[in-house]
Amino acid sequence: QVQLVESGGGLVRAGGSLRLSCAASGSMFSINTMGWGRQAPGKQRELVATITEGGTTSYVDGVKGRFTISRDNAKNTAYLQMNNLKPEDTAVYYCNAQVTAYSRSKSVYWGQGTQVTVSA
Repeated sequence: QVQLVESGGGLVRAGGSLRLSCAASGSMFSINTMGWGRQAPGKQRELVATITEGGTTSYVDGVKGRFTISRDNAKNTAYLQMNNLKPEDTAVYYCNAQVTAYSRSKSVYWGQGTQVTVSA
């Protein structure tokens, strides 16, 4: 079983910054793609940023140029640096990881989420 634990959420004013962290632990052969999703009240969860094991990143249009995803493979940790935050970024942010088990089966895991609130 794999656990993902997020940290770093909080309350910030518009224009401010936050950095989220996601630490993966448990039995796994490797972590493939990691990502960050978010879910605002009354809306579906959306994946806003992903990063492959090799470091290739992708972003949803609404966060390009403001959010940066990175990872430390040695620490099984992913980060999301969020700058110039806007009230519409308010949501619960979830870490996501595609993991290969020692059996070579692949599974997707989600963390428990961390609240990010941006005030106007």
